[in-house]
Amino acid sequence: MAVLHISEAELARDVRAVLDRVQSGAEVIVERNAQPVAILRAAEPRRRKLSEIAAALSEDSTAVVDPDFAKDVQDVIESHREPLDPSVWD
Repeated sequence: MAVLHISEAELARDVRAVLDRVQSGAEVIVERNAQPVAILRAAEPRRRKLSEIAAALSEDSTAVVDPDFAKDVQDVIESHREPLDPSVWD
């Protein structure tokens, strides 16, 4: 993984390009007066345990963890392949 050192001015000048580098796997150290103040690296995907997911279900949920559970989850994933629209997340 490449490690890049940039000034805060370089970051401010082209945030998009810096984030593109981070997304492609680079680690970026942002410096002020040649001293590191921040490290940018790609976010790791949020992963939850099945027990956490089950605990978050409402009391009236009909979800059942049975031998077909993995297939059911895959079916749901496959049925929602439309592109994500991050603007609706806010």
